[in-house]
Amino acid sequence: MKKKYKTEQEDFWAGIFGDEYIHRNKSEEYLASNLNFFSKALNKINKPESLIEFGANIGMNLRAIKLLFPKINIFGIEINGNAAEILSQFIGKEKVFNGSILEFVPEQKFDVVLIKGVLIHVDPDILHEVYAKLYESSKKYILIAEYYNPSPVTLNYRGHSNRLFKRDFVGDMLDQYPDLRLIDYGFCYRRDNLFPQDDITWFMLEKS
Repeated sequence: MKKKYKTEQEDFWAGIFGDEYIHRNKSEEYLASNLNFFSKALNKINKPESLIEFGANIGMNLRAIKLLFPKINIFGIEINGNAAEILSQFIGKEKVFNGSILEFVPEQKFDVVLIKGVLIHVDPDILHEVYAKLYESSKKYILIAEYYNPSPVTLNYRGHSNRLFKRDFVGDMLDQYPDLRLIDYGFCYRRDNLFPQDDITWFMLEKS
């Protein structure tokens, strides 16, 4: 019997649409863009020994990070079963949590918690719960890379309604957790000549 999640967005990514996403995001060009991205986004922090990605898919972000920091211990959370299986082949099944972010219970803290292009697909009514998971999992840093908008907006995503939400996610986090401080941020442009990414804004937060 197919598992039923708390929100329709979780069901969406756990199912066929999540399967299709796997094939759109595994090129060598995407890996190169990720190497460029993380070399900038992780530039202002101490060399991390551990990192967990929320919504890791097949691990294209983690592959880039592992190339930059060969000794780093990496973990991933992924709701889609097929993606989680591929991710397990790369980092080990014991380091992959195949399920919803809301179901994840951190048993340890990580130097860096990463979420990239995932909060935009989370039901706004449960964002505070996801923020809590990010915060509770972090020993020192939280890297958030998402579509930014100063006020909340809802958009269609590949023909589907209620699947893409833009807002000031980091502003929410800073309001919810006063001990967080912003130490770096930047923007990636989809028409970059060498290393294009979606038009995402990234923010590095540090626990004080």
